[in-house]
Amino acid sequence: MKKISVLVLGLLLFFSCNQKQQQPVADAKPFLDSLSRDTFGFFWDLADSTTGNLPDRWPTPSFSSIASTGFGLTAYLIGVERGYITRDQAAERVLKTLLFFHQSPKGDAAAGVTGYKGFFYHFIDMRKGDRYRDVELSTIDTGLLMMGILSCQTYFDGDNETEKKIRDTADALYQAVEWDWAMNGQEVMSMGWKPESGFINATWKGYNEAMILYILGLASPTHPIPTSSWKAWTETYQWGKYYDQEHINFGPLFGHQYSHVWIDFRGIQDDYTKSKGIDYFENSRGATYANRAYCVNNPAGYIGYGENIWGLTACDGPGNQGKLNINISFDSYSARGAAEWYVQDDGTIAPTAAGGSIPFAPEICIPALQQMKRQFGNKLYKQYGFIDAFNLTIQREGGINEWFDVDYLGIDQGPIIIQLENHQTGFVWDLMKKNKYVVEGLKKAGFQGGWLK
Repeated sequence: MKKISVLVLGLLLFFSCNQKQQQPVADAKPFLDSLSRDTFGFFWDLADSTTGNLPDRWPTPSFSSIASTGFGLTAYLIGVERGYITRDQAAERVLKTLLFFHQSPKGDAAAGVTGYKGFFYHFIDMRKGDRYRDVELSTIDTGLLMMGILSCQTYFDGDNETEKKIRDTADALYQAVEWDWAMNGQEVMSMGWKPESGFINATWKGYNEAMILYILGLASPTHPIPTSSWKAWTETYQWGKYYDQEHINFGPLFGHQYSHVWIDFRGIQDDYTKSKGIDYFENSRGATYANRAYCVNNPAGYIGYGENIWGLTACDGPGNQGKLNINISFDSYSARGAAEWYVQDDGTIAPTAAGGSIPFAPEICIPALQQMKRQFGNKLYKQYGFIDAFNLTIQREGGINEWFDVDYLGIDQGPIIIQLENHQTGFVWDLMKKNKYVVEGLKKAGFQGGWLK
């Protein structure tokens, strides 16, 4: 009887979470406002005072992540709009950051440089900006940095010397990126390059966060990629049904979020989505519902999963800090997720999974974030909002059967504050609709309809 009851309950929860109607979330504004302000603090407080670079993580000492800096540049604009900082404060910080990247040493040397051919290394030293160890020259992380840079180029439209210099420096940085070189003679873009060995053996194919790479590459006035690149990329998509959601599948939710942080895909379609009768926004909505439904169903039986405790994406994890009396290992940082051809799940939940999907499905994402804060308090929600991840299944020494991360990750904080703002005001989406490169890239990719008219 107990198994039948659990099955019935699971089915009820599944159908409940699968409803398409968006329901307003009562009394959420104070919570969302505090979440925005607290998350903003990560970016404003932790930037290096000399370079403007932002850490990959905190409080554990770390190198800088150029993607974290990209998210931070856009977060500063939200800070101005919400009154957390002044426009002049943001402009000063932004210009410092852009000038650092513009003036930093570049070249094909293995050390002592920040970038090469307009791209930058995935991780760099916080103060000096040198390549960290042997990391790759990263196409996607450069793309995320460039979207932050272009958001500042569009926002700072004043006639004063500082804002003019922001615009000019942003343009120089974008036009220096040799997107065509990164194609490495192939139809789809390389994920990266190393001076020791050349292009790495991985390309951007299959639906994921790389939409912005192709859009930026198509729009480049100096180093454009072939117009056929978008079609070549979309031909590698995997369309399928997962937990009753038909969508372009990709397991970790960050792949359904990152490009949407800056681009409003509502009502605009390329040839692929037009053939499926959806847009990319609706696709991300379906992926969010499928991710939640998987967690509610909880096929592996992890502790704590439920209708408001869910969310699989790339995040930290407990690693070897505990064990279970069953055959399972816990990952440290990894790309957790759930999709038709991809399931990676070790009981670790990341608040950014729901936070970065707020615009797609606020009726399930906001209650999840509220419940996480209410249930776990300062174990999970601290000075800068939600720490990166937690796991309630792990068994640790001393009888502690839970793990809460000690760190925040910049690339997980960014989607929370920006997507929260897009949900509430549409500010970043509306801003990027004015950026000529974003608009041009979308049109060259074949997008039509909606606001592009």
